[in-house]
Amino acid sequence: MPTPVPPRDRTDQPWRSEGAPPPPPPKRKMPGGWGSLILAALVVYLITNLILSFFDEGNEPTLSYTEFSKQVAAGNVEKIYAKGDAIQGQLKSSQTVPGGSDKYTKFTTQRPTFADDDLWSQLTKQSVTVTAQPVVEHRSFLANLLISLAPMLLLVVLWLFIARRMSARLGGGGMLGRKAPPKPVELTEDKRTTFEDVAGIDEVEGELNDVVDFLKNPSAYRKMGARMPGGVLLAGPPGTGKTLLARAVAGEAGVPFFSASASEFIEMIVGVGASRVRELFAEARKVAPAIIFIDEIDTIGRVRGGGAGMGGHDEREQTLNQILTEMDGFSGSEGVVVIAATNRADVLDPALTRPGRFDRIVQVSPPDRGGRESILKIHTREIPMSHDVDLAQLARTTPGMTGAELANLANEAALLAVKRRQSEVTQSDLSDALEKVQLGAERPLVMPEEERRRTAYHESGHALLGMLQPGADPVRKITIVPRGRALGVTLSTPDADKYAYTEDYLRGRIIGALGGMAAEHVVFDVITTGAENDLEQVTNLARGMVARWGMSKKIGPLTALPSDAQQAYGLAAAPETLDAIATEMRRIVDECYAEACRLLREHRPKLDALAEALLKNETLEEEAAYRAAGIPRLAKTES
Repeated sequence: MPTPVPPRDRTDQPWRSEGAPPPPPPKRKMPGGWGSLILAALVVYLITNLILSFFDEGNEPTLSYTEFSKQVAAGNVEKIYAKGDAIQGQLKSSQTVPGGSDKYTKFTTQRPTFADDDLWSQLTKQSVTVTAQPVVEHRSFLANLLISLAPMLLLVVLWLFIARRMSARLGGGGMLGRKAPPKPVELTEDKRTTFEDVAGIDEVEGELNDVVDFLKNPSAYRKMGARMPGGVLLAGPPGTGKTLLARAVAGEAGVPFFSASASEFIEMIVGVGASRVRELFAEARKVAPAIIFIDEIDTIGRVRGGGAGMGGHDEREQTLNQILTEMDGFSGSEGVVVIAATNRADVLDPALTRPGRFDRIVQVSPPDRGGRESILKIHTREIPMSHDVDLAQLARTTPGMTGAELANLANEAALLAVKRRQSEVTQSDLSDALEKVQLGAERPLVMPEEERRRTAYHESGHALLGMLQPGADPVRKITIVPRGRALGVTLSTPDADKYAYTEDYLRGRIIGALGGMAAEHVVFDVITTGAENDLEQVTNLARGMVARWGMSKKIGPLTALPSDAQQAYGLAAAPETLDAIATEMRRIVDECYAEACRLLREHRPKLDALAEALLKNETLEEEAAYRAAGIPRLAKTES
């Protein structure tokens, strides 16, 4: 049972937590404190009372008893009210205050104790009414209090309004330029992710089971003198399930899970990121055993000293240094494990991956065929599927797709079923969704007949060379219906997953990619812009063969360019080597283009037949395409 989290003074931590005890609601603090508010309220109260007193007593003058007697004798007094020797009265017609210019009708006076006049008889003679109710009404203390409280309450409301606005400004952007980080999200136990929600990466689960067992039984490891890795780095392409794996580890072990993106620690003000890192690790230690997950750690974990920057560079380095320091502080018995994810493990600072920090690097690769089938089963659990759906066949036709892409595929199929007003998702929905994901959405574009014919030969050139090349990926579909940015698409995928490629296979890929351009050249003797994407693929393949994979005798078995050659091209090799690479790339591409043109001229009747079938039907599936070309599907293998 994890210990409760101590109260937090603020809720601007840039992380989410899962499975941790929810923090108590934060106490709102008034800017300036309640003392200032109370002092201001007292000042307003006193000023209001003074003003009320001035207006309350300034309208009824106090007359001398002599003046009062004159008014009684003149018959100008309408009524009076007496309490002891104090007299209040009201005149029949207004008079001027003696010695002044103000008019009055109501007044007060004081009868002297030594007066020996016959006041009652005079009042009776002049028919003056002696009332039992005060003539001059004064507000009571309670009324004055309520009236004086009104501006004070208005002040409090105004104060709270200003406090909320200031709090929002300081927390949501304000004058310091700080953004409001996401608030912690507390999830209940029945929503935790476990290994049952993860499929297709069983070998990775096996490596992470050690972390789960350590979090469940830390005493057994301490007894043996073993120490768990300070951190686990999940490296792999986007969409392979790194974040899902980290959540599954926490859910499987039943421990709190704190997750944050590395970019959320970075601010304009130097030192904010390091402070947030300290807070995150402090929170995790309070509820240990726990897991801290930092996504996209390469945002702040790149090699330090790689160039000067304005503020943000120093902030990034300080944040990274703080992470390194916090990880060094672990004794191994604290029960806090750090898991990080990145797509670029090659650019991380060596201090992050040394023993004692992220000393276990787990490669998370795209799933194989069996893994894809398991992933599809997970993502279609909540989707009603028709009896004709074959997920195994779908898994065979989706090599290289990641878990995120397969989830998107299942969702696209469900969306199509809803649009078609079906109660279940059919195999046709899945096939159409796969085409949309791989080829792009159809465009309602009307092409001129000449351009449509040229597009048909372009796609037929790709397809025919793919059919003719030994060991080439089988052609799955050909279409001249515009999709995405392309006027036509030829889809080829392997029968089984491939993990290493031979020089002959890569040359075949280049020949197939040049097939469209070669077909336009052979048939129409023109070159169009439709081959732009094909040439990009050809250039990347040729560069990799020559400069990275040792498939050129002139360059030899060495890596002359890094994997990110597009960024570093011209910086990683001598000028002579770069010239040699360009020459070899040109040689390979020229040889492949000549071979593509030769094959198309040699098999021109098949090219014409395939193009005519494509013009007639617009889209050809695998069997129809091979049948139109008159080529048996010999390369098909069961796997």
